[in-house]
Amino acid sequence: MEDIIAIIMFGGGGAMFLLAISPVGRAIADRIRRAAPADIEAELYAEMDGLRADVSDLQERLDFAERLLSEQREQGQIANRGSGGDGFTE
Repeated sequence: MEDIIAIIMFGGGGAMFLLAISPVGRAIADRIRRAAPADIEAELYAEMDGLRADVSDLQERLDFAERLLSEQREQGQIANRGSGGDGFTE
């Protein structure tokens, strides 16, 4: 059993070494070393704040539209109860 573990460790270590010296390994290492510039990060946060404001505005509009629709349905049902209608007005 220890022989299999030793073979796997040796093979895995060799694969990791080959990955580290390959162009793919170097690209991964460069990406890890490189940090996001502060100006790009600030720009992303500003854009995210704008998107949050847009979503909040859309949510308010949706709530308003739902209230209007609900009021229209209630008014139509109340008006048509006495006339025996189906609840829809033309």
